[in-house]
Amino acid sequence: MGNSKQILNFIDGSWQRSSEAFTLSVINPATTEEIAKVPLSAAAEVGQAADCAAQAFRDWRRTPPSERVQYLFKLKQLLEQNFDEVARTVTQECGKTLKEARGELQRGIENVEVACGIPSMLQGYNSEDIASGIDETMIRQPVGVVAAITPFNFPAMIPLWFTPYAIACGNCIILKPSEKVPLTLQKILELVEQTGLPKGVIQLVNGSKETVDAILDHPLIQAISFVGSTQVARYVYSRAATQGKRVQCQGGAKNPLIILPDADMEATSRIVGESAFGCAGQRCLAGSIVATVGAAHRPFQESITEVARSRRLGFGLDDGVEMGPVISGESKERIEALIEQGASGGASLTVDGRHPEVQGYEAGYFVGPTILSDVQPEDSLVSTEIFGPVLSLLHFEHVDDAIEFVNGGRYGNMACLFTGSGAAARKFRYEVEAGNIGINIGVAAPVASFPFSGWKDSFFGDLHGQGRDAVDFYTLKKVVVERWPSESR
Repeated sequence: MGNSKQILNFIDGSWQRSSEAFTLSVINPATTEEIAKVPLSAAAEVGQAADCAAQAFRDWRRTPPSERVQYLFKLKQLLEQNFDEVARTVTQECGKTLKEARGELQRGIENVEVACGIPSMLQGYNSEDIASGIDETMIRQPVGVVAAITPFNFPAMIPLWFTPYAIACGNCIILKPSEKVPLTLQKILELVEQTGLPKGVIQLVNGSKETVDAILDHPLIQAISFVGSTQVARYVYSRAATQGKRVQCQGGAKNPLIILPDADMEATSRIVGESAFGCAGQRCLAGSIVATVGAAHRPFQESITEVARSRRLGFGLDDGVEMGPVISGESKERIEALIEQGASGGASLTVDGRHPEVQGYEAGYFVGPTILSDVQPEDSLVSTEIFGPVLSLLHFEHVDDAIEFVNGGRYGNMACLFTGSGAAARKFRYEVEAGNIGINIGVAAPVASFPFSGWKDSFFGDLHGQGRDAVDFYTLKKVVVERWPSESR
């Protein structure tokens, strides 16, 4: 433990120790070893980063977009060259399997690729002769200094939802990763440093709530991107928006998966198992509720039970491991308490993942795949985001009742339907109130050129991350109306 890495801030183009002496331990959740110490940076360090970003913005916004994206081309190449090293870091501090970490990083790189197209994505539009001799043009200009506050569950991908678009559009960005997983962004910023990007364009400040509040309150920071729980998303949105900042906040989820009798039960169970138990259920697109319809009930329950029982737990760097631990001891305790709540409330504990034995990692924060069946729509567990590998099973006789159930929920991040009927699929995608819809898909994650949507309590704001939404969020629209009197006059 004495050899723990000291996490540094990256401000004004250099790595700096925080002036704040107090640190938190960064723990490998599979081994429970301390692997780093992260500082809780004070507001003054956020102020230093904001001042440097504002200074850098003066020149960066004047850099042609075609030149700005050259740094992104270099970053993409460096991420690919260091792919496994970054992915292994994700596994060590976050707990997911190496396969999952690689998938996460690939999704992040895809956003860098899309942002490389910014010279065309930034184009505005114009109209001649809106009146005699008068032309009108819409152009896009960068917002200024922006910030991204990112969560523990995707320490590589989610910063890359925001950063490439922000800087390609001409902004300077301050990153604040989760204090639980600061190592991945350390490595990514080391790669950014190798691109030769001008100092102050991307900066990194580590910390917790005080650091976040300093970001939300700082007058030079004009826009905030956030991903986390709904409770914190609402707090971030309200505090920043009150001060006139642009804000996009991805919140929590309780994603329902609807199974119709004509679905391929073997394939559906495998896909649902990956949705519910992949990344130990710690993702905002995890399937957490299954509603079977009609005759789908018994065959699906039997099939998903086998899928849950067969999943192999362990340290994500070990061969053959299919599911890692949850992020912390506190998360493990909270998840297990919610499982007990469901079981004592009348649900049947079909598969109990509490206190699993993981050879060689007995102290790790492991919760095995868990299935609670015979859950009722009014049960409190149905509306509670567990954020763990727990799947609740409900049953309805008619698809209309299942859709009504989905639309009655407070969240609207994702909803999926499994069926062989095109008519049922169209009805579902047309009527269901959720931002990301899957048809025979268990994790309806949009590719980088599409927005990562979310409705209701799953999102606060109007412009989402990724794609054209990101360009709209990180630019201001300026309309120019021009008339040039003829010299003959």
